[in-house]
Amino acid sequence: MRFDEAYSGNVFIRSHGNYEESQAVIYGMPMDWTVSFRPGSRFGPARIREVSIGLEEYSPYLDRLLEDIKYFDAGDIPLPFGNVEGSLDMIRNFVAKVLEDGKFPFGLGGEHLVSWPVFQAVYEKYKDMVVFHFDAHTDLRDNYEGYQYSHSTPIKKVCNLIGGKNVYSFGIRSGMREEFEWAKENMHLYKYDVLEPVKKVLPTIGNRPIYLTIDIDVLDPSHAPGTGTTEAGGITSRELLDTIHFMANNGANVIGCDLVEVAPVYDHSEMTQIVASKIVRELLLSFVK
Repeated sequence: MRFDEAYSGNVFIRSHGNYEESQAVIYGMPMDWTVSFRPGSRFGPARIREVSIGLEEYSPYLDRLLEDIKYFDAGDIPLPFGNVEGSLDMIRNFVAKVLEDGKFPFGLGGEHLVSWPVFQAVYEKYKDMVVFHFDAHTDLRDNYEGYQYSHSTPIKKVCNLIGGKNVYSFGIRSGMREEFEWAKENMHLYKYDVLEPVKKVLPTIGNRPIYLTIDIDVLDPSHAPGTGTTEAGGITSRELLDTIHFMANNGANVIGCDLVEVAPVYDHSEMTQIVASKIVRELLLSFVK
């Protein structure tokens, strides 16, 4: 006999037990091999799951219940500790299989570099994709101290892959001058705010597939102190939730998403992971049909 795992804290609350019947797959990417300041985001996926047990299954924002959808929590990908390229390969291969099976990929990080192999896998299926990127940081470096693989490079990499004019960054308030100058000419970058620029941009996207990547540090440290590189002057959790709901209510064709850079060790109040788990719930109910 075994108790219902969907209420154990070992998987995200109310996760369905059958992969084949699921509409979406949650998976963890417990990697922080390239962080430039404080490590610990590899523990984010597990702790987001654990605190999800405190969530209500009903969203008053969307008038939907978690029981209305079927999602499977696959657990954490067993990434080889310290092996950057091997870890990225495993993530890309896993996400490619999820997409091949016709399911919505929902990743939990982990440092932001983990989004790079996901972008690659999603682009193989959706050649007309756009990326919506919510973050404090530009992440537009070509390399960091001579290394091409860094959590400060994934957005530059996806710009090179799909074309910068298909990449939209929101909430940005930190980066090198050269990154901001490059962004002016090559992509769409909106500083400081998220909701208002998303309102302007979304109607121009039409029904194109959107991959949404959220770095928890888009939130002000007062809302999410548990992250490796906090940056003052961020948005509130209310603005982030309002943005997700605006997208959901206005036809955004989101075909996958990730939430990264939660580092529980820096937030003993658990505020960050509790906020993150609620964001996961709202993303699931907004975009998994």
